Amino acid sequence: MLFEVWAPRAGRVDLQWAGDRAGRPPVPMERDGDRAGWWRAEAPAADGDRYAFRLDGGPPLPDPRAARLPEGPDGPAAVVDHDRFGWRHPWSGRPLPGAVLYELHVGTYTPEGTFDAAAARLRHLADLGITHVELMPVCPFPGTHGWGYDGVAPWAVHEPYGGPDGLKRFVDAAHGLGLGVILDVVHNHLGPSGNHLPEFGPYFTDTHRTPWGAAVNLDAPGSDEVRGYFLGSALSWLRDYRLDGLRLDAVHALHDDRTPHFLAKLSAAVDGLAARLGRPLFLIGESDLNDPRTTAPRESGGQGLHAQWNDDFHHALHTALTGESQGYYADFARAPLAALAKTLTGGFFHDGTYSSFRGGPHGAPLDLRTTPAYRLLAYAQTHDQIGNRALGDRLAASLPAGLLAGAAALVLCSPFTPMLFMGEEWGATTPWQYFTDHTDPELAEAVRAGRRREFAAHEWAGDAGEWPDPQDPATRDRCVLDWSEPVLEPHGTLLAWHRTLLTLRHELPALTDPDPRHTEVTFDEDARWLLLRRGPVRVAVNFGRAATASVPVGVPGRDLQVLAGWPEARLPHADGVLRLPPESVVVLGP
Repeated sequence: MLFEVWAPRAGRVDLQWAGDRAGRPPVPMERDGDRAGWWRAEAPAADGDRYAFRLDGGPPLPDPRAARLPEGPDGPAAVVDHDRFGWRHPWSGRPLPGAVLYELHVGTYTPEGTFDAAAARLRHLADLGITHVELMPVCPFPGTHGWGYDGVAPWAVHEPYGGPDGLKRFVDAAHGLGLGVILDVVHNHLGPSGNHLPEFGPYFTDTHRTPWGAAVNLDAPGSDEVRGYFLGSALSWLRDYRLDGLRLDAVHALHDDRTPHFLAKLSAAVDGLAARLGRPLFLIGESDLNDPRTTAPRESGGQGLHAQWNDDFHHALHTALTGESQGYYADFARAPLAALAKTLTGGFFHDGTYSSFRGGPHGAPLDLRTTPAYRLLAYAQTHDQIGNRALGDRLAASLPAGLLAGAAALVLCSPFTPMLFMGEEWGATTPWQYFTDHTDPELAEAVRAGRRREFAAHEWAGDAGEWPDPQDPATRDRCVLDWSEPVLEPHGTLLAWHRTLLTLRHELPALTDPDPRHTEVTFDEDARWLLLRRGPVRVAVNFGRAATASVPVGVPGRDLQVLAGWPEARLPHADGVLRLPPESVVVLGP
């Protein structure tokens, strides 16, 4: 078997065996004459054999490209033979257009917190009408439980979840139910504990700074190899684990002054792999820039990602539902229904407008003639937007079921690709709080202090003593979904509501029309109602609270029938005016 490693600063590299083979002598590695900085060695090895690299006689270090770290980020790597896995279900892929995503955290989706336990719950999602599961990061991180964004080995799979074979079993089970699988990957930083990449080479650079420290080296000396490292990792997930797409965390933090940009190189490589495999593959970026170039085609100067999260839609919908106005919600809260109407019809709210949160103009307008609406993701809740709240409270903690139903209707009937956060479909009451499992006491305390500073800066209410401790195991336990809830009320009715809306989305072509110019919105800011029109389909929502009166909403169209209604079915009167009670929503169509 061929072992290779990039270590340009080393004068000597040895392959050292560990585990059952620890008694074998080290294998000196030789410089690769064709690739500067690379070392290689041929040695007999089999799946599961454990090994490490020693640079200039130093301590054993895990392989940066290890697919498995059975003892965690600081332990040896293990050989993984991807060809040994027996896939049961052939899979030709599911494309992004027409998709409905479901964000899922393996460690809290079930009490067991494993791939196998999560796979046993996939039938629930297939029956609901979900098309793709979006897994939060699964790369190794210290300890057992965490969100995954502190991962330190971008080629490997967290062992407590089930390791590489566990992920493959999950993907295979999903494909057997017709579900695609997307993986959230983090290229913009590595976690603060267990990160050994700097010992191998210039994987980071001080040329740019990020909230996590030195930036990943995408444009300084040595960046060709660093680019290749992350490109190879991305392609491995799609090829070796048969994933259908990747969600790229915080791409605005990928500082790269080279041409073409790393994201353009990545999208070109993924498109090439899709052509070779004969199945659709896609990239979804999380971007804070509101930059149309993120999803614009490479040939027109864009980065070529296939979609991006749209936090503007979330912020507008959130302020309309809750009335919150702190932090980045301030601009949206001034006229939330107007903000919601703008995002539903134009994509971005900040499209060059002034952002008080940023202290200047932000974003640029999308070209609606050339940007299919599915390139933006719409959501009422995500791991970030819930978990960055002081108490990790979901919308269901403070909103009546009628407003949750209205939010679901706008997300699932929007022109964009909809996404739900796990448990949202039944109005889960379990919070989603930030939790970590750092073994370094100083780092653990730094994380606690950092969260307290963030909460104070965002002006979250409550005493700091009430804010959850990320290091307390009880914090993770509180976040585990309660699977007894869906059979209780109002959870069962909310679940049926989501199932009805998803059935409509899959059956009515107007709801997956990719042309954003076919979406119209009217609203009354003071009366608190909004009417969304998607071709012949109308979605009327009254955001008013229970103590307010019904509102008249003019609904254009003939021969309309109720496709879905909360709390009850209502048709417009003969004059075309719908009397809409507070906390209600109705979906009408021909």
